[in-house]
Amino acid sequence: MSESLAEAAPPVPSTGAKLIAEALGTFLLVFGGVGTAIFASNHFTDPGSGSAVYVAVSLAFGLTVVVGVYAFGPISGGHFNPAVSLGLAAAGRLPWREVPGYIICQIVGGLAASTFLVLIGLFGPEGWLTNAQDSGFASNGWGEHSPAGFGMWSAIIIEVILTAVFLFVILGTTHKLRPTPFAGLAIGLTLALIHLISIPVDNTSVNPARSIAAAVYGGVGPLSQLWVFLVFPIVGALIAGFAYKTLLDGTKIL
Repeated sequence: MSESLAEAAPPVPSTGAKLIAEALGTFLLVFGGVGTAIFASNHFTDPGSGSAVYVAVSLAFGLTVVVGVYAFGPISGGHFNPAVSLGLAAAGRLPWREVPGYIICQIVGGLAASTFLVLIGLFGPEGWLTNAQDSGFASNGWGEHSPAGFGMWSAIIIEVILTAVFLFVILGTTHKLRPTPFAGLAIGLTLALIHLISIPVDNTSVNPARSIAAAVYGGVGPLSQLWVFLVFPIVGALIAGFAYKTLLDGTKIL
């Protein structure tokens, strides 16, 4: 009986396979989302940019997550985001010992994607890459680096809230005892909604790997503000992870 159960059990992906999947998934997320932002409009990050490009970028980020989750989720869980990995660890869904490897590979995948975007820009129209970098390379920011001129506290508050919302959706739709059909689609649509809400505020992070990937090529301004988009998505994710485990993860109603 035990031998038949072992034969029926699906193979467990190796640690290397999980890390490669996270790098590839984050590459897809940054290449698709940031790529849409910089190719859709040279002035995407300028205050007063048209709302049409916000919709396109929101859908791009959402679609990349849908595709990535179905392609790589069965291997690594489909995090593609350091905040998600930390939030899942806080909720007891991921061993803490696996978190550093996930985060390193997510950052590497994101940086590889933005580097390829720069290489594409090198062979673009004259002055295109310079204009894209001068406009921030779709980096996150506040004040003069916010599309609509929102301040630092606006960015902090919205990053904490929306990252927490993102984690609640992920934790709820992927629960082992009560999974949601088409969880990947729900997660991707949630990320698209998050971008529709917050692109005008700070270009939407909720993902430190995405923020690092863009800021590296966005200039001194985005780099000087990067700390907000490293710290506060993680704060929101940890709040959601611990809260979900404590308040919503029980199997009995008291």
